[in-house]
Amino acid sequence: MTRINPGGTIGIMGGGQLGRMLALAAAQLGYKCHIYCPEENSPAFQVADQKTVAAYENEVALTEFAQSVDVATYEFENVPSQTAAVVAANTLLRPGAKALAVSQDRLVEKQFLNEAGVETAPYEAFHTAEDLQAAFKKIGRPSVAKTRRFGYDGKGQKLIKTQKDLEVVLDVTNNTPAILEGFVPFDREISVIVARSASGDVAAFPVGENVHTNHILDTTDVPATVSDRVEAKAKVMATKVANALDYVGVVGVEMFVIDSTSQIIVNEIAPRVHNSGHWTMDGAVTSQFEQHIRAICDLPLGNTGALGTVRMKNLLGEDILDLDGYFADPTASVHHYGKHDPRPGRKMGHVNWVKRQD
Repeated sequence: MTRINPGGTIGIMGGGQLGRMLALAAAQLGYKCHIYCPEENSPAFQVADQKTVAAYENEVALTEFAQSVDVATYEFENVPSQTAAVVAANTLLRPGAKALAVSQDRLVEKQFLNEAGVETAPYEAFHTAEDLQAAFKKIGRPSVAKTRRFGYDGKGQKLIKTQKDLEVVLDVTNNTPAILEGFVPFDREISVIVARSASGDVAAFPVGENVHTNHILDTTDVPATVSDRVEAKAKVMATKVANALDYVGVVGVEMFVIDSTSQIIVNEIAPRVHNSGHWTMDGAVTSQFEQHIRAICDLPLGNTGALGTVRMKNLLGEDILDLDGYFADPTASVHHYGKHDPRPGRKMGHVNWVKRQD
């Protein structure tokens, strides 16, 4: 059976804010959630029906978890491959292990995207100093070195503009397998949040325009300041990605736009609900979180239309301690993630502003 009806139980691997918002959306549709996470004080536990606190390597706990749910999903892409295999052997896993394998390795991801007919920046793999020099001769400068695995929010990355930059690359990548990407002289960053159901239906949200500060998403605006042609092309590219992965659920596809040529370069894919899709919680007919639940349970996908002009802003670190101004703003919708340690750069919440269409 591919359809999971309301009343069923959804398993979520990962207990952070994305798991929390997925559980809230699932409850709205009549589902219960079982959260699996190693951290005892995970934000998603506060809103879930059941929880398991255990390591992702604990196959006994994973098996019990999987057998207790009707379908399993995850809120982050670095779920170990063996963890996914154990869960998939005992229940439906959506999206499947292929999406994890592709997104966890930047080299594999770039190769997959190119094979799917999607353009990326030029790239070369390297590991040793000799590899790096050979890659640098092909790619040149400026270029960006990135670890192949476990890099996010700018971690494990180095922009190379000078010979001195090149000399510290192996320290930044911790001497692990990495890739060197050609620098894209983009004018704006955009993302497409697209959903694909278990039945193969696909629906994309309007394109969001993203601004990053210190490699962390600061704001997303909808509609993006791109042409109708770029908007349509970006949605087609995101749909290609979802179909090529045989994906089930919501996936975020991050892209660079070069205005003068209307060229779109895909930067990376995230096989999960995405930070740049948080605007949908107040600014779209269907939120990305509800859409993910609909997709993995094989319900009809919801309406992806925007309700107006929307801005989402992340609240990082101690931003969460100064909420009075947002609470006093009658146009602001505040989302607090229930975290108690406002470390610098940590995502603590977000705010949405919606200017509704007449």
